Amino acid sequence: MLNRLPLALMLLLATASVAEARCVILLHGLGRSDKSLLLLQGVLSRQGYQVVNSAYPTDKAPLQDLVGYVDAAVAECREPESVDFVTHSMGGILLRVWALKGENTARIGRAVMLAPPNQGSELADILTRSDTLAWLRGPSAIQLGTSDGAIAAQLPGVAFELGVIAGNDPNNPLTALLIPGENDGLVSVESTRVDGMNDHLVLPVGHTMIVNSPVAIFEVQSFLAQGHFVVPPSWRVAMRRLLDGEW
Repeated sequence: MLNRLPLALMLLLATASVAEARCVILLHGLGRSDKSLLLLQGVLSRQGYQVVNSAYPTDKAPLQDLVGYVDAAVAECREPESVDFVTHSMGGILLRVWALKGENTARIGRAVMLAPPNQGSELADILTRSDTLAWLRGPSAIQLGTSDGAIAAQLPGVAFELGVIAGNDPNNPLTALLIPGENDGLVSVESTRVDGMNDHLVLPVGHTMIVNSPVAIFEVQSFLAQGHFVVPPSWRVAMRRLLDGEW
């Protein structure tokens, strides 16, 4: 039920609350665009946040070359010296790469990662064995493997306030069979963990639809506002509290 979107537009029409006027930057995942985060953007905007949601070419450039897009997004913030982030999938790895540049870590207020392959993805390992698949998904995809040479293994733990939400209801049962343990169809629950994170939550939702789950969105707002997740409410309670501007 969490991976369905009935009444989703009601979230966008909810009365705006008096949220702290902070800037939140959204970073989408591999093969996706800013459109995949439009619901989340709308909800956060209605809560009073300045939201920057930009697209970048995940299929045409390695992660290191995408850092400039994060710089440009931060520059759009009214107060760029302290910004929050919400990322989906590969967007979480992009944030970690960006954080290593200069004094960027100190500029991160709070961040929430949705289904991030923080320890790499077994499916990315499969991509590296096929030139055709690697070409179709682009250079960023083959960087997301689990080997010692992959980017996840080379990144240090995080040094900023971070909450991670993982899914354990695979949206693709075929790919789920290729991933050990609980997973969302693309990333294992264990792989979402990273040293230094402040909180971790597992929800019954798939990899793609986690960004549109009312419960996940409710938990995103909870972490941005309070620095921790709460006991996940039911879908109906999450929807009602989002509509009422409560978290």
